[in-house]
Amino acid sequence: MAGLKYMSGFGNEFSSEDPRCPGSLPEGQNNPQVCPYGLYAEQLSGSAFTCPRPANKRSWLYRILPSVKHKPFTAMPCGNLTENWNEAEPDPNQLRWLPFTIPKSTVKKVDFAAGLHTVCGAGDAKSRNGIGIHMYTCNTSMVDRCFNNSDGDFLIVPQQGEILITTEFGKMMVEPNEICVIQQGMRFSVDVFGESRGYILEVYGAHFELPDLGPIGANGLANPRDFLCPVAWYEDRRVATGYTIINKYQGKLFACQQDFSPFNVVAWHGNYTPYKYNLKNFMVINCVAFDHADPSIFTVLTAKSTRPGVAIADFVIFPPRWGVADHTFRPPYYHRNCMSEFMGLIKGHYEAKEEGFQPGGASLHSIMTPHGPDAECFEKNSTSELKPERVAEGTMVKKKYKSKILYFTV
Repeated sequence: MAGLKYMSGFGNEFSSEDPRCPGSLPEGQNNPQVCPYGLYAEQLSGSAFTCPRPANKRSWLYRILPSVKHKPFTAMPCGNLTENWNEAEPDPNQLRWLPFTIPKSTVKKVDFAAGLHTVCGAGDAKSRNGIGIHMYTCNTSMVDRCFNNSDGDFLIVPQQGEILITTEFGKMMVEPNEICVIQQGMRFSVDVFGESRGYILEVYGAHFELPDLGPIGANGLANPRDFLCPVAWYEDRRVATGYTIINKYQGKLFACQQDFSPFNVVAWHGNYTPYKYNLKNFMVINCVAFDHADPSIFTVLTAKSTRPGVAIADFVIFPPRWGVADHTFRPPYYHRNCMSEFMGLIKGHYEAKEEGFQPGGASLHSIMTPHGPDAECFEKNSTSELKPERVAEGTMVKKKYKSKILYFTV
């Protein structure tokens, strides 16, 4: 959307105020006796108070009315959103899904919240350890309602249709080939401009961070400066018919009513924010001699577990790049893995399976289940002349590695 502005950086200490209210950020303290413009000071904590400083996440919001001003939450239907992994029988087979169907607006209007559909997951939001993988398929914007995830972070990957996300921190336009992260507890609403579909990776108990670069050095992969955070924007809007806050809590959905828009934050500061990233900015590192670097070299974001070197989930992409390895079978190698691999296709085709794996679809290779290129790919790349070539041109594959056994629900 023309005119939207952003601030650059990953995990920075940001500050922003809507230009319609200059001086709305308090000076020298977080919680003055009287805030500028009569605003309410409210802290949003994304970590324990006593976390080490590098891991401490919080932001201060200065709003027209406090978010506590709402009616009680009541349970609401969860639709196709679930966390009942124990009801699913395990299946170690290689699994693939055709593109998930987007409902037609002429048949039924479905917004982002109503169009959430859990595909698979593991762990438990109650114990703050695990993940969920969802699809969203929708055809209409959210009107006078917003979503709040008390269980964890949403990493949203649009596959079809751009989405305009309004948050308490400001607005972000997110297009296919971009991603955004809405962190735990942040309220947001989604506007769409036609039939829309995308993937969501949810993590409980950890936040996404940039992977350590080790011997790569200071630069490479997803560079911090390419992440964008919204600037403050507010609306002072009363909703006489009621504004609905949808809260995902312990795997269930609850709703409450209030008579004003929650996007009434005039100013804010802190390091706990939503953000977006364009995947075309990923600085690819690849083999230039022989054999393969492991696919961890394509990690954009990681959510670390308590075990050193093991992630709850890694968000990995296979972007356009050069293939130049000599004496090497260049497509992805045959593999059995101690992590589950869930893959989606944003656009184009996947080099190891050019037929059958379609944009908007998905595949799941569970822990220690064999997987690899199909027979046609193997024959073609075992006999082809090896010369420098562009790989995955016009394609963007995203893959999620998880250290847990995933149970699927569809």
